[in-house]
Amino acid sequence: MTSDFLIPFLLTCGAGLATGIGSAVAFFARHTNTRLLSFSLGLSGGVMIYVSFVELLRQAGVALAEVWGERWGMIFSVVCFFAGILFIGIIDRLVPSVENPHEAHTVEEMDAAPRNPRLMRMGLMTALAIGIHNFPEGIATFATAVDDRALGVAIAVAIAIHNIPEGIAVSVPIFYATGDRRKAFRLSLLSGLAEPVGALLAWTVLLPFMSPTLMGCLLAGVAGIMVFISIDELLPAAREYGYAHLSIYGVVAGMALMAVSLILLA
Repeated sequence: MTSDFLIPFLLTCGAGLATGIGSAVAFFARHTNTRLLSFSLGLSGGVMIYVSFVELLRQAGVALAEVWGERWGMIFSVVCFFAGILFIGIIDRLVPSVENPHEAHTVEEMDAAPRNPRLMRMGLMTALAIGIHNFPEGIATFATAVDDRALGVAIAVAIAIHNIPEGIAVSVPIFYATGDRRKAFRLSLLSGLAEPVGALLAWTVLLPFMSPTLMGCLLAGVAGIMVFISIDELLPAAREYGYAHLSIYGVVAGMALMAVSLILLA
């Protein structure tokens, strides 16, 4: 197993298993720092939006222009960008929706609510929904890390941050249903394993056929996925914790952090 596979795969595993951190927060903590969660989700969204428009789309355009010329390279990158949005949008519409898998939850809910066995199905369906959402995120993280290690690290960190509250979203209803924190933690952690599965798919199916054209299309598609995740999940979730302005500060801070990182790494 070469470093070309191992490091991107480990980055993807770390991003996916961050759902377990969210569940561990629910397991150990008694109070939720909603201000930190709101800022962190905004930060993650800012990183993803900035890196998508400034870096991923630019790299995609350069790779495609080398093969197809500047005009067609730009056209192909734009088409693949919106194809990425369409892809993740279709997944978002098709997953089970017993409840919104990205609905904000707090650990205080776990001790406040009565045990309700009917919520077990809700928790399991939420875990399934988040697992399906995490699958293309795994492909995105792995493919980006293979092409640009530093950029892959940035995306892995951003996805890991946004997976933490998803872990809470899984563990809270399962704990409601069973009163078992350990079971809630295990199932939450399991939902994050879809990301390394996505990485394995990218390695076995996509990389053997990798070319400048495929890499350019893939980077543009990843940019579309990142933008959709930010607009559809991260920013609304950040505002749901009740600190709208703080979440926007997080977005700006995430963009600034990514901008400085790209300058230093250039």
